[in-house]
Amino acid sequence: MLKLQEQQEVIDVADKVPLGKAIPLSIQHLFAMFGSSVLVPILFHIDPATVLFFNGVGTILYGIITKRKIPAFLGSSFAFIAPVTLLATKGFSFAQIQSGFFVAGLVFSAVAIIIGYTGVGWVKKVLPPAAMGSVVAIIGLELAPTAADMAGFAVGGANTKVMNPTWIAVSMITLATVVIGTVVFRGFLKVIPILIGVVVGYISACFFGLVDFTPVLNANILSLPKFEMAQMNWTCILVILPATLVVIAEHIGHVAVTSSVVGKDLAEDPGLHRSLLGDGLSTALSGLFGSVPTTTYGENIGVLAITKVYSSYVIMGAGALSIVLGFSGTLSALIKTIPTPVIGGISLLLFGTIAASGIRTFVDEKVDFSKPKNLILVSVIMIVGLSGISIDITKAGMGTVFQLKGMGLASVVAIGLNLILILFEKLGIMNEK
Repeated sequence: MLKLQEQQEVIDVADKVPLGKAIPLSIQHLFAMFGSSVLVPILFHIDPATVLFFNGVGTILYGIITKRKIPAFLGSSFAFIAPVTLLATKGFSFAQIQSGFFVAGLVFSAVAIIIGYTGVGWVKKVLPPAAMGSVVAIIGLELAPTAADMAGFAVGGANTKVMNPTWIAVSMITLATVVIGTVVFRGFLKVIPILIGVVVGYISACFFGLVDFTPVLNANILSLPKFEMAQMNWTCILVILPATLVVIAEHIGHVAVTSSVVGKDLAEDPGLHRSLLGDGLSTALSGLFGSVPTTTYGENIGVLAITKVYSSYVIMGAGALSIVLGFSGTLSALIKTIPTPVIGGISLLLFGTIAASGIRTFVDEKVDFSKPKNLILVSVIMIVGLSGISIDITKAGMGTVFQLKGMGLASVVAIGLNLILILFEKLGIMNEK
């Protein structure tokens, strides 16, 4: 790693970097996002190479839309895991699920345009911190049984009924590596504990005989990314759409953090609306042609802080490298051989981290639980999202054609309940100011 921070050298957002330095710096950003970004397609059972390709395309598109003034890499979003898992268990194809991604990207882009004219204040009005924190927490918590099943504990989250000691051993080795790496590693290694955990878990899985290298040996060195057009399905669209609000809130937070790191108000120049639009169009493009929604990555913000190299050209270079990886048939085959317990070990921490980030919102935003409004919002949203309550629409001869539950239902309830409470405040009938 180029230890530019030790030389007190700062390369600004608009600065170009010599090719000899730009390549290793771009590779660092690629490694930082790699572990988390490929985890999503593995969970969705789709080709990771296709996702890497569209991550790269999205990153370059984002750089163009933001006039190369915001150094941000667009990786795979975790906010959509819960609704996608729900839809997959109901038998919907990934092509149908893609329609939800596509429409979510369009809605994301529409919100960006509205914010460009009206500002961002109304977003917090619709989903205040008490509601947003609860919804984000639910995203992680409702996936806890699935993570436990993948780790070998057979709690029933994925209809797994028999505990698997071998899987548990591998998943615990993987989890321990990530935990130790997160709290012990320093420098750049601190940014990629997930990737290191996957590597160590993979090696342990090889010793336990859980890895079959046949697909890697038979794979072509180069292959085209697998494109698949989205098939419009209103059930998938309605189930996935609520996650858009979560990603918008996450995106706004990342822009604020990046602004702090680079020492510029990026929400003013080039503007928050441009940043949101870049992410929205990237998500729509990915969903239309067979990939997953994108989001700005905290891991890459960490690399910016460590290296003090803020150049957007370096980030876009990482995007170009991600596109190149999208044509690697061998890499795609290798990623697909990662055993389930390795992903389970990562997920035990990852899903918990998502839940913890929701709880952190309460702290960061100083949510006052002595106020009945906040207590009611959190209490109702949590129970609705985690209790298994669902709204089912059935059709004769077809059974359930639409189901809203978990994070999706919690989001709808959060918005509706909050608007009712706002109305009560406007009418002056609340028992406290």
